[in-house]
Order: sequence, then structure tokens, then C-alpha cells
Amino acid sequence: MGEKRRDQGEQEINLLELTMELVTRWKRIVILVILTAGIGFGASKFLMETRYQSTSLLYVFTKSTSITSLADLQMGTNLTNDYKVVITGRPVLEQVIENLKLEETYRSLQERISVTNPQDSRILEITVTDTSSKRAKAIADELADLSAGFISDKMGQDAPSVIQYGYADENPAAPNIKRNTLIAGLLGFLLAVVSIVLPFIFHDTILTEEDVQKKLGLQILGVLPEEEAEADRRRNYRKR
Repeated sequence: MGEKRRDQGEQEINLLELTMELVTRWKRIVILVILTAGIGFGASKFLMETRYQSTSLLYVFTKSTSITSLADLQMGTNLTNDYKVVITGRPVLEQVIENLKLEETYRSLQERISVTNPQDSRILEITVTDTSSKRAKAIADELADLSAGFISDKMGQDAPSVIQYGYADENPAAPNIKRNTLIAGLLGFLLAVVSIVLPFIFHDTILTEEDVQKKLGLQILGVLPEEEAEADRRRNYRKR
């Protein structure tokens, strides 16, 4: 029982010493946080490619006289899944590239297009990502118009209605400079703490009388002054 209490006391002392070690080295922590946060900000601001997004909306309805029946609603929901494939298909995308005179392949354009269907709705969201906000809007709008016409001509369905064209949003979708700066700063903080904690934990060099008592469990009977210790060392050296 006594040993357990003594171990707990030593653990508390170690935690206190560790806390004091972190406090005394606060400058290192602050410097690393500022340095890594600055790197994160600089990389996001000047090195990463700025990307913008624009979204057009299509409303899907079926060729039916009753648009309130459950079967019709279910059919409209199913059609949205088919239309997702059509919108990102090669015929539509190649026509978009030709109309807008884009210098890219349909594959590269396809990678920058996202078509989603909000749950329990017959709305299709066509989102385009591009390095130019104006070009992202132009592609999203052209894609919405061409998709509606293609669905009507090739699939024998009523053309979806374009209920919203895209916006040329000047606020970039990526990179998120604030988030990247914060993450970089946190990584710097963790790096600084680890660089202090690990040497503290694994440091086993005996430098003081307290280290002898704490790490070896031995009692100090006397201390030899540094001058006498140096003189004894020289005498022993001469005897050799």
C-alpha cells in the first residue's frame, strides 16, 4: 500500500515536472505554431490552385397526366438516376466542349462535374468545378440546357425544366485557406509538444543529487567539490 502511494506521488511529481518543462519552453511552441501556420497559409494562398464551383438545377417530371400519384413520383425519382448517367455521358459533354470551344477532352471535363439528387426530390444538381468562376457558370448552364434537350430527343421523355442557372461565385470552393492554416498550426503545436515531451520522458542522464536519489534510489553521503574532483583526477593521471 505504501509503495502504491509512493508510486502515485512520483507520477504526480513527473507530471508536474513535465508541465513545467512545457511552460519553460513556451517560446519553442509559439515559434513552431507560427511557422507551420505561416507555411499552411502561404501554400494555400500562393501554391494551391484556386477552384470555383457553379451549380445549375433541373426538375425532372414524367410524361403522365397525373403528377400526384405515388407511381408517378416513384418513376420520377428513378428517372433522376438515369439522367445522372446521361448528363455526364460522352455525347452531351463533347457537345458542351464544342459549343464553348473548350480545350480539353470529355474525360477531363467529366472529372470536374458532379450530378447529385437531394433525398426525396426530383431535383438534379449539376455542379461544375473550374479554375475560372465564369467558365464554371458557362459550363453548368450549357450542360443543363443540352441535357434537357438530349433527354427529350433521345429518351422520349419530357425535357427536364431548368429551374436555376449557375452563379459566377467569386468565393473559391478550394482551397480553404482558414482551415488549412488552422490545421497547419495545430500540427505545429503537436510537433512542438512531442519534441519536448519525448526527450523529457527518455532522459536518464544523472546530473544532480536529486537525480541520484530519484533514479537510483541511493542516499547521498557527501558531495565532492568540482575543484577537488579535478585535482584528484590529475593526481591519478600522474600516478599512471
